[in-house]
Amino acid sequence: MTIENKREKTELKTSDFYYELPPELIAQHPSEKRDESRLMVVDRKTGETQDRIFRDITDYLREGDVLVINDSKVIPARLYGVKEATGIKCEAVLLRQRAQDEWEALVRPGRRLKPGTVIIFGDGVLRATVKETLEGGNRLLSFEYDKSEGGFFALLDRIGNMPLPPYITERLKEKDRYQTVYAREEGSAAAPTAGLHFTRELLEKIQEKGIKIAPVMLHVGLGTFRPVKVEKIDEHVMHTEFFSVSEESANIINEARKAGGRVICVGTTSCRTIESAADSDGIVHAMTADTGIFIYPGYKFKATDGLITNFHLPESTLIMLVSAFSTRENIINAYKSAVEKKYRFFSFGDAMLIL
Repeated sequence: MTIENKREKTELKTSDFYYELPPELIAQHPSEKRDESRLMVVDRKTGETQDRIFRDITDYLREGDVLVINDSKVIPARLYGVKEATGIKCEAVLLRQRAQDEWEALVRPGRRLKPGTVIIFGDGVLRATVKETLEGGNRLLSFEYDKSEGGFFALLDRIGNMPLPPYITERLKEKDRYQTVYAREEGSAAAPTAGLHFTRELLEKIQEKGIKIAPVMLHVGLGTFRPVKVEKIDEHVMHTEFFSVSEESANIINEARKAGGRVICVGTTSCRTIESAADSDGIVHAMTADTGIFIYPGYKFKATDGLITNFHLPESTLIMLVSAFSTRENIINAYKSAVEKKYRFFSFGDAMLIL
C-alpha cells in the first residue's frame, strides 16, 4: 500500500533556517549519563520554553500516550581499505543494502574507484568490487568474504568503524554510546539521535506510568545530513530511506489516538516514518516501503502530536521539519535561547520536547 504525501508550495528560503552557532557548543562526546542531558520543552503554539533535565520528560507524558521509537541499529559502516591493484588508501561508508552482499556506499577517493576496481578491507578479510557508479556519485559495492567467519555483520563489527558525523572530531570511546538502548535491526548509517537519551530504566518508568511504546524502523542514511543546496526549499529533493511499520505498532498508535491519547515521536526519523505510513485521516497503516518524504513549514501533520528531538544543523532538512511542527519563528527563537544558555548541539547534544 502506498500513502501519497503531497508537498506544500512555500516561499521560504534555505537561509530562513540559519542561526549562529559557536563551534564550542557542538557536542563532541555524549553526556556522562544518557538521561542527564538537558531538555528544552517548547510549547508548539506559543513558543514558550522551559529548561529541564531529560529524565524529567516523564512529567510531560500522561497515561494513554504512545511513544514511537525507531529501533534501527547503526552498523560500523565506515571501512578503511586499499585498492588491490595499487595499494592506494581508500574509504567506504555503507549507506544501504541493495541485495545480498551488495551495498550502496559513499567512497573516497571517488575519481579513482571506477567500476571493476577491487578494494581490500581488514587485511583481506573483506573484498569489494565496484559494480557501478550510481546517481549522485555513490558506488554499488559487491562484497566477498569467508562465510565461515560468522557473516557480513560480524565482520563489520570486527573491522568497521562507527560512521560519526564530520562535525564530531573526538574519538568515540564506547561504540554503544552511538546506539540507542533499544536498537534492534541492523542497517542504519547514522543513529536516530533523539533516542540516545533514553535508558532502559527511564523507558520502564514511562511504561509504568501507562504510556505504551510503539517501535517502528527507518534505516537512517547519511543523506539526512547533506546540506540543502537550493535557495527555494521546495526545490530540494530528499534521499529515500527504507522503513517498516508492523501491524502491532500501527494498532497501538491508532487505538491510542482513538482513545484520546497523544502520539509522541522520538526523533525526526520516527516522525517521518509514521507520517509516511499515515493516510489523510491520520490512520497509520502497517507497511514496508521507501520514503522520501520532505517535511517543512506548510506540511499538515497527520499522526504526530509531540516530538522529541535534538538540536539540528542550521539550514538542514531536520530543522525545517521541526519548524513545521511548530513555527519557524518559534523554533529559531528557541535555538537562539539554547545558544545563549549554552545547550549542547547536534548528535551528542541536548534534547528538545515539542508539545
